[in-house]
Amino acid sequence: MRTKYIDLISQTYEFPQEEFKVEDNELLFNDVPIMDIIKQYGTPLKITYLPKISQNIQRARRWFNVAIAKADYQGDYHYCYCTKSSHFEFVLSEVLKNEVHIETSSAFDLNLIEVLEENKQFDKENYIICNGFKKQQYIENISMMLNKGFINTIPVLDSIAELDMLDKNIDTKCKIGIRIAAEEEPRFEFYTSRLGIRYNDIIQFYQNKIKQNPKFELKMLHFFINTGINDTAYYWNELAKCANLYCDLKKICPELDSLNIGGGFPIKNVLSFDYDYEYMAEEIVSQIKQICDREGVKEPDIFTEFGSYTVGEASAVLFSIIQQKRQNDRELWNMIDSSFMTTLPDTWAINQQFIILAINNWDKEYERVFLGGLTCDSHDYYNSEAHLNAVFLPKIQAATPTESNVNEEEEPQYIGLFNTGAYQEAVGGYGGIQHCLTPAPKHIIIYKDEDGELCTKLFAKEQSYKSMLKILGY
Repeated sequence: MRTKYIDLISQTYEFPQEEFKVEDNELLFNDVPIMDIIKQYGTPLKITYLPKISQNIQRARRWFNVAIAKADYQGDYHYCYCTKSSHFEFVLSEVLKNEVHIETSSAFDLNLIEVLEENKQFDKENYIICNGFKKQQYIENISMMLNKGFINTIPVLDSIAELDMLDKNIDTKCKIGIRIAAEEEPRFEFYTSRLGIRYNDIIQFYQNKIKQNPKFELKMLHFFINTGINDTAYYWNELAKCANLYCDLKKICPELDSLNIGGGFPIKNVLSFDYDYEYMAEEIVSQIKQICDREGVKEPDIFTEFGSYTVGEASAVLFSIIQQKRQNDRELWNMIDSSFMTTLPDTWAINQQFIILAINNWDKEYERVFLGGLTCDSHDYYNSEAHLNAVFLPKIQAATPTESNVNEEEEPQYIGLFNTGAYQEAVGGYGGIQHCLTPAPKHIIIYKDEDGELCTKLFAKEQSYKSMLKILGY
């Protein structure tokens, strides 16, 4: 029986979906006709659909605010964007349209916020949550921000030693936070996070060092679970421990009023993705309230620091299949016009998987293939989706029975890897030297104008050999 690619997808998943649908055998991503974009800009190509960023921010804010109303919770909710997920100006511009706060992780993040404030995109009264291990430059930049009137800059202590560093460099009143060193999931290679201060040390640290220093006001307790916010006994146990510690500390520290639960909302990496965001928000709020009520403590304001959730689902990377190679009786290799290792380094570094879909030819039969990148590294490949352990794409017609090249008379087969917007450029070293001198692809931004019409803008051209040679000193 001959089965079309569209039959495979619609029979395997609930399809079409909110962000994926097919018209005239071509894929639409958030109602954007991808083939039109490819015809205009070619491949390889990175795209970012900005409205998705605002959509996700507003959804999370609604879920938590509804949960707070349902539980009669007395604290407020604050959405922070985790800048390390993507520092690009077009991303921050879209994020800040939604009146959110910012979480930073290094000294230069604060220089970036300075520019945003100068451009009137960021208000000095917004929260700046300064996480991460702090070298001297980071401490000095925090002091600089406070001196410039960014009054809600909150350094979150990652170690006990950071308090003395802040004390030496800051001359004004300063709100601070403490990061709790969370216990890791049992399958981790170590028991406790390297980040933060031990549970058992925090109250004594406050009493001995913070309480007696008039310069500092302890405002926030912070924790983050590496595995993300999931409906597991492990997550709920860690949340309860942190909420209980908040209550114990609040009883001796009246100015403490905020609990930062970090990031961790997952993003969609398979078409069968199923996660109840609304339930998780309601359960988080409910459990914190129950613990506070039991301890007779007012509920804290809740802060989140969503990075991947904010930007991940806004982006995709598009390739064309430039050649098909049959290497043995069972393995067909579709060679793309770029590299997975350089364009999507997470696929190589941590075996991250993304949604793979054909862009065109949905009416053709399908076949199982392996996807190969251009570099000479044996790890430059992609061979399985998260739950199928395989990649299926429309069949490619070879030029002749004895050759494996793509038939040049046919329209090329285009593919997309979707929801790639978090960390790829930062991990890969944007604008630098990539493996085998593979150039970074073009990057375009898709947005809506004042009339709601789709528009595109070229953010970056394909990397040139001249820029690479200059970096290398030639």
